[in-house]
Amino acid sequence: MSRSGEYTFTKPNQDAVTLVAGLGIEGDVHQGVTVKHRSRVRRDPTQPNLRQVHLMHAELHDELNASGFQVAPGQLGENVTTRGIDLLDLPTGTRLHLGPHAVVEVTGLRNPCPQIEAFQEGLLKQVVGRDEDGNVVRKAGIMSVVLVGGEVRPGDEIRVELPAEPHSPLVPV
Repeated sequence: MSRSGEYTFTKPNQDAVTLVAGLGIEGDVHQGVTVKHRSRVRRDPTQPNLRQVHLMHAELHDELNASGFQVAPGQLGENVTTRGIDLLDLPTGTRLHLGPHAVVEVTGLRNPCPQIEAFQEGLLKQVVGRDEDGNVVRKAGIMSVVLVGGEVRPGDEIRVELPAEPHSPLVPV
């Protein structure tokens, strides 16, 4: 669990974070009903905030570390680091039950920004690539909004609730 009250690329780890319905993570700079990411605020500050909570799979950290990078939870800006859930293959609208009470709804993929390259040179190419058909593949996690608030701690169970079919694949938000 990670959050930052300032616009920083990395987010310090916490013993717990509190999710607030309709807003995001209490005390995080990206908390709010409307967009908080600076580039999006410049374009249209009235847009809904579909990026309240950023989740990233720990398997990406493993992959990056095996490739010679040094990446730990929170360092790529994520709020929640998961393990054992294929986040990138979840459909839009999936609900993730975090801990005993909190529920987030998946809105889309994180579109990695150049700050990743500034964090560690060569990292952007590791988290954005192309598949065998030439399609862009984004691996830097998923974004969500908070439906039900609650406290979440490292190690809490995460339960996946898929939406009704037909499923829509994730696109950048």
